[in-house]
Amino acid sequence: MGIVCTGADGRVLHAVGIGKEPAILALVRDPQWVRSVKESRLASLKFNGRKLVLLWCDLAEGGLLAVREASGDTVFEFIAAVDFAYDIFDHLLSNPFDGMTVVDAKGIVRFISPIHEKFFNHQHGEASGKPVQKVIENTRLHKIVQTGKSEVGFTQRMGGTNRVVSRTPIFRNDEIVGAIGRVMFKGPEQLEELNQRINSLQNEVEFYKREADAMRRQDFGISNIIGTSTRIEELKKDIIRVAPLDVPVLIIGESGSGKELVAQALHRLSSRRTRSMIMINAAALPSTLVESELFGYSAGAFTGAHQKGHAGKFEQANGSSLFLDEIGDMPLEVQAKLLRVLQDGSVEKLGGSKPIKADFRLISATNRDIDAMVGRNEFRLDLYYRISPVVLRVPPLRDRREDIPLLAEEFLQNFAERHGRPRCHLSSEAVEYMQSQGWPGNVRQLKHELERAAIFNSGGTIDRATLQRSLEGMEPSPQAAAIPALTVDARSDGFALKDRLQKVEDDLIQATMTRCRGNKKKVAEELGISRSYLYKKLAEIGGYD
Repeated sequence: MGIVCTGADGRVLHAVGIGKEPAILALVRDPQWVRSVKESRLASLKFNGRKLVLLWCDLAEGGLLAVREASGDTVFEFIAAVDFAYDIFDHLLSNPFDGMTVVDAKGIVRFISPIHEKFFNHQHGEASGKPVQKVIENTRLHKIVQTGKSEVGFTQRMGGTNRVVSRTPIFRNDEIVGAIGRVMFKGPEQLEELNQRINSLQNEVEFYKREADAMRRQDFGISNIIGTSTRIEELKKDIIRVAPLDVPVLIIGESGSGKELVAQALHRLSSRRTRSMIMINAAALPSTLVESELFGYSAGAFTGAHQKGHAGKFEQANGSSLFLDEIGDMPLEVQAKLLRVLQDGSVEKLGGSKPIKADFRLISATNRDIDAMVGRNEFRLDLYYRISPVVLRVPPLRDRREDIPLLAEEFLQNFAERHGRPRCHLSSEAVEYMQSQGWPGNVRQLKHELERAAIFNSGGTIDRATLQRSLEGMEPSPQAAAIPALTVDARSDGFALKDRLQKVEDDLIQATMTRCRGNKKKVAEELGISRSYLYKKLAEIGGYD
């Protein structure tokens, strides 16, 4: 539509067409506007109802401004809004990772990007003006201008490799004026790799969504204690009564019965719920690390100590609740240290000189008979009084069999959501069978057996036979068959009842270890005892690493 040429000094040397218009000449004579258009190369201008696009080109001595009407509103708006529009066009046309070929309505090559020229061993500009089928191997661009239909995501063999391409017709006023061919990826292998990465990320996102949902649900309140039996309802009422009172609580129950859920509910319903409850497995505390783990240490307290020191569990629990699990397995020397903290209400770090406040609510749990342990001098009487102003007893699963259907449905639902699998259901015979079992491992064992059944289930319904095979086992192994039955001799022989019970317990553990081929986790589950207690007994028996 028009051209304006300027000299090195900025004076207008020549103007043609719309370039003669005073408004255009005024822009070219404005040094600030010229500096701006030199930098962006492209500019837009509305003139007498027309939308114009202006292109600036630097010459050896001076410059040239070319003016033409915008081909559409989108192009005009893009150039008007993006002051680096020229750079974007240059990137799209010369991108080494996204080759482009442009043909006219007759299939003649009008432009081929530098990356494609190199790929097909053409000199720069050599392919322009030639039919596209003579330039690009296995092309269909000449077909696209005939049919006017796009082809996206097709593979094309070029230079001995497969590439994924798109072919798009270009229209002006409903007439085809040409077509564009672009290489979307280097090859289908790269596309497949990208697809696998996307699927992997989607699976991760789904997993974390399920985990987040589970965490939001598991606030460990009363609602997480599943059951409507009389014993459980009484326990829930006791928790609600005791939780607001800032007094120590001792939770007694068999291994796997849900003592931790009770502890979490007590904490969540207390005034200390805004801070996380600190948990300690008392049986797992090695005597050599008791003081550093419980009391913490100051910087440089001993060789290898962290430069910034370490906050012990008592300090971490300040203002919150401290849950001491398996307190019945706590060594006597550790019991004395705990008693001192409960009496003083403060701790002193190793290497420290100032006492630190330790204001926490103590919640303890055990599966042991503490009264009997006190009688055998295995547990301190003064500590027992400190930890047991309130005692809550968690019933074993065999005493609340009516809760098994509710527990089973909850476990199967959680398992399905956690792993993104269809939910399994229980047959009525399976429910009756579960309610007839003794469940020595209590709720924990029930959960494990149901999850094991769900893993290997393919029909959607877990039947009695599936559970029976898991619980009762298949044919006994030769090792198991060789184990003699445990018997108790009724004769006295001078042995006290305590010693006889100890012998029976040791024999049962040894027999189960043999049958389970040394799988300590399985032994603990079958016997309904904690692994820490099993390790202690094995150390006493000897012969087990």
